[in-house]
Amino acid sequence: MNGKAVRIAAVVLGLAAAAGLAAQDIQHETGTLNIEIPVRVFKGDAFVDGVTIADFEVYEDGKLQTVDAVYLVKKSFVQRKEENTAFAPDTGRHFYLYFELTEYDPKIREALDYFVREVLADGDELVVVTPLKTYRMKSDILRDAGREAVFEKLMGILRRDILVGNSEYLDILHEMTGLASTIASAVNINTSGATTQALGDPFGFSDSIFELRTSMEEQLQLYAASLSRLENLRSLDLSRVNLLANHLKDQTGQKEIFLFYQREFIPKIDPGALTVLMSAYNQRPDVIQTIMTVFEFFRREEPVDIEPIKRAYADCGASVHFLFLTRPAPRVRGVAMEEQSEDIFAPFREMSRATGGYIASTANIGAAMKSAVAASENYYLLYYTPKDYKADGGYRKLTVKVKGGDYRLSHRQGYIAD
Repeated sequence: MNGKAVRIAAVVLGLAAAAGLAAQDIQHETGTLNIEIPVRVFKGDAFVDGVTIADFEVYEDGKLQTVDAVYLVKKSFVQRKEENTAFAPDTGRHFYLYFELTEYDPKIREALDYFVREVLADGDELVVVTPLKTYRMKSDILRDAGREAVFEKLMGILRRDILVGNSEYLDILHEMTGLASTIASAVNINTSGATTQALGDPFGFSDSIFELRTSMEEQLQLYAASLSRLENLRSLDLSRVNLLANHLKDQTGQKEIFLFYQREFIPKIDPGALTVLMSAYNQRPDVIQTIMTVFEFFRREEPVDIEPIKRAYADCGASVHFLFLTRPAPRVRGVAMEEQSEDIFAPFREMSRATGGYIASTANIGAAMKSAVAASENYYLLYYTPKDYKADGGYRKLTVKVKGGDYRLSHRQGYIAD
């Protein structure tokens, strides 16, 4: 697998260590394997709570299964049950707030305020993952400290950890922005986008942090080195993502993961400036090689093999809700601020889809959080015994339908028969 993906390597291990989460494949008293599927049924945007066991159809690899029991759950309480075989579903709630944010956004305050004041309840478990550390909330903290104190403590932790945890990342971005601006000024890129050589005095104007005596060759080399460092920060050993999924699978109860990710921008040297420099330094193979290295970084696409991620998270039994915070691109003279989010956005989105979670791309993160919580708090738990089950390590695709209605369903897409 390619290593280029999400910048979550360090915190994934922290979250995994703090987890301990739910195997949704249940060994019943008879020794028979039973599969649990949380299912959410919607008519438009409204949850439908009148679906019965006779209405559900479950297919495993396209083969119709017999539904053994259905439980309607709201928050952590079973509101209704229909059983051909009796189960004792664990509806205890485990929340994971995962903040993959490079810069603190005050809008996150509304989302966290709503969660602490309106959602979190006594008996719930909470793990918060920041760019710096992983925190587990003590079970009695709401009763002992109160919601206001818990909320302010979490906000303080989040602000501090985003700043400290991303210091190297932000320093590199700042260096790259200054370098890109300086290099652009060296070829005199005007507001119309035309370029002219002005290499005799390449630092006629600049707000760069770099000294005037730094040569163009050194500027390009520094930029290429910074770009490489940034790429390394944004790389991930995907085995660590799978490690987290394995930890999630091992915990009982219902697991809700809220992933907050923020739109990212990379300061890129204007392509017109690079073209001018290619011409100006055509007798300098070393400089041309550096410029070509920068071009290759810009063009490079190393897609992540998302399918194993999808299968691992579908199997682990958690619901992953992906909240993508949009924001406008910064404007810097002579610098092309290009969005660099897809390599993270795509795996997170597919993790969410594979688990039947909620997905939103919005600047109104408070409203998105409310919608995600509403989607997570109401669901059905379906149980069935697979026909002709074989523990061969293969992936089994799950499809759930509701008879006789135009409904939208969300549920995990499958499980691994191990």
